[in-house]
Order: sequence, then structure tokens, then C-alpha cells
Amino acid sequence: MLKDKSIVVGVTGGIAVYKVVDVVSRLKKQNANVEVIMTTHATEFVSPLTFQTLSLNPVHVDMFKEPKNYDVEHIALAEKADIFLIAPATANIIGKIANGIADDLLTTTIMATKAKVIFAPAMNTNMYSNPIVQRNIDYLKDLEYEFIEPGTGFLACQTYGPGRMAEPIDIVEYLKSNYSNKDLKGKKVVVTAGPTIEPIDPVRYITNYSSGKMGYSIAEEAYKRGAETILITGPTSLVPPKGVKVIKVNTTMEMFNAVEEEFDSCQVLIKAAAPSDYRPETIRDKKIKKNEKNHELAIRFTRNPDIAAHFGKIKKDRIIVGFAAETNDLIQYAKQKLEKKNFDFIVANDILKEGAGFKSDTNIVTIIDKSDKVVDYPILDKYQVAKIILDRIQNLLSIKS
Repeated sequence: MLKDKSIVVGVTGGIAVYKVVDVVSRLKKQNANVEVIMTTHATEFVSPLTFQTLSLNPVHVDMFKEPKNYDVEHIALAEKADIFLIAPATANIIGKIANGIADDLLTTTIMATKAKVIFAPAMNTNMYSNPIVQRNIDYLKDLEYEFIEPGTGFLACQTYGPGRMAEPIDIVEYLKSNYSNKDLKGKKVVVTAGPTIEPIDPVRYITNYSSGKMGYSIAEEAYKRGAETILITGPTSLVPPKGVKVIKVNTTMEMFNAVEEEFDSCQVLIKAAAPSDYRPETIRDKKIKKNEKNHELAIRFTRNPDIAAHFGKIKKDRIIVGFAAETNDLIQYAKQKLEKKNFDFIVANDILKEGAGFKSDTNIVTIIDKSDKVVDYPILDKYQVAKIILDRIQNLLSIKS
């Protein structure tokens, strides 16, 4: 996505400069053309030679040095940029741009560019929370400058809170998202993911092996394609995709209620979760102790609501996509579920196949639609499967409109 794109990286004086070294390296691996402008303060943290070696381009620092060519440097860089990334973006550089100050090569070039300007803030948590800094950020956002939100954690100053510059991999993914096809812009997509858990007593519960990886991949791809994306997730160890609204639930009833809350305003519901079909009839309020005389334990279960079937009955003109994870008779069971739950299409996989299990990063799927068309796919990364699913959804949305 970033191949042959010209990305100007403005590096300011902050300890997070070391992360920007990784950002530039990653951008070059994406075959982007990277130009680096450093403030004089930034050169106190990392040598310009480091960025020059990684970017394979001269590093620009001094606005008044003797020019190597006829171009006015800040104008040439400003016009060359497809994207302008400021990282780390200190309180100082944010304040300067917000107030129209152009007193060095970096600020002058930012003022002269018509490219999208993206800030990756990094500063002490008290500075980041300062109302003046927040006012400057809000003002720049109103002017359509973009910000990659900082993380929360321990900072170099030994304080804890917001202000950590986003990780290099997340910054590069954010830049890549600018070149994604925004064919779902204006649509609201709700994705369910992961397992649910049903408590037995205060220390035990029943669940299943779902990892949530498929649903999280779909949610990330939907967001990249411009959709307002809601991820309703059971307990997982996964990091939620950036920019996606995340609603965390535990039980199937909680997932049902969360979907109900979002359903009326969505155009697409993707049921990638594996909610528990049954729950204990009674939840013990104290831990069940083992009985040395009786080696059996009987627990009565009752049915949970069928989330997919319920919303399939009231779908109207919405698109609903379901999943079928089976161990045998895959096509037969998937077709039954497709019809019974009124899906637009169903994504079926045999979880016993190597590379298609719950916790795998890959999947082997068969997609069946309402016309009874069956398409088998080879083993693919779950992100690739997510793209296939969303391509089909976009096609259906186009037909409906």
C-alpha cells in the first residue's frame, strides 16, 4: 500500500526518537520513499546519519545551509510529500503548528505542505493532559490534522499515564490505512468475536476454544475500509484493533444484549463469535466442594438465546453473515444453519483440519450463499479471509443500493 509513496517524517526532540528509527525502517520495508527532517534538538538524541542510513536519503536539518540543488528545500519537501508524519510530536511542535509559527525547517515545511499531516504525540503525561496542549490538539483536529493517539504506560520520566508514543507497527498500520479502499465509509458494521463464558460457581465456568482471531481480523479490516466498526467480544487475550469501538462481554446473554443495543443502527452484522449454547440452570453462590463419597457431579443446563437466529428473523434489509465451525458433515450443517438463521451467506470451516482450528492464525473456509453457491478457499491468513468476507459484503451492499 505504501509502495512508491513519498512520506516525509518530521522528527522532534523527545526520548521517543528511538522508536522513530524503527518507524523509518518499517516504512522502507514497505518500499516507501522516506525523507526525514530533524529539528536540532532531535539530533541530540539520534544522529542524522542513522536516519540517512535507514531512509537512503539525505537528512534535512538546517534551513539555511548551502543548498545542494536549485530547489528551495522546504518547498520541494512540502510538495513531494504524500503524507507528512510528525513523530515524536512534542507539546512544542503541536503548539507551534496550532499557532502558525514557522521558525525552522520542519515547521516551515509543514506550513507549506498540502499533504495530510499526522501527529504521533509523545510527552510527559502531565504535559499531555495540560488543557493548553489539549486545546491545541482539538484545534488542529478541527483543521483536519490527524493524531495517532498515544498509549498509556510508564514513561521515561517514571510517571504512569497517557503520553507514550504509539508503537512503530501501529504507526505504520495507520499510514497504510490511508491507502485502503474506503468502500464501507458511511456504513456501521457490528462484529461479534471470541467465546462466551457461563459461570457455574464463583471459581468455575464453561466456555469453548474460540480465540477471537477471526472476528478481530474482520473488525480491523472493516475499520480500515471506512466503516464505523463495533466489536462485541467475549474474553480473549487479543489486543483490540485501533479505532474500533470495543464492547466487552462475558456471557451469551450479555452478548445478546450488546448486539440488541447496536442492531437498529447497523447495516451489517457479522456473527464470528462462538457463544455458548447452554448455561447452568443455577449458578452456585459458593464454590462447589468435591464429595469424597460421590465421584459424580450433576449440573442441569438450560438453553441460551440463539443470537444469530433471533436477529436473522428481524433483519429486514440488513446483511447478516454467520459462521459454522463443524467437525463433520460441514456443508450439510452449514446449509441448514444458513437457511434457519436467515444469513446472507455463511463461512464454514472444519475445525479438525490442520490450519483451520480456533487458535490458528490461518483458516480454511467454504462460503455458501443464499443461491446455494459453494466456494472453497485454500488455507489463508485470517486477515485474507476477512478481506474476502468484506468484499462479498460490499458487493451485496452495492446490489441493495
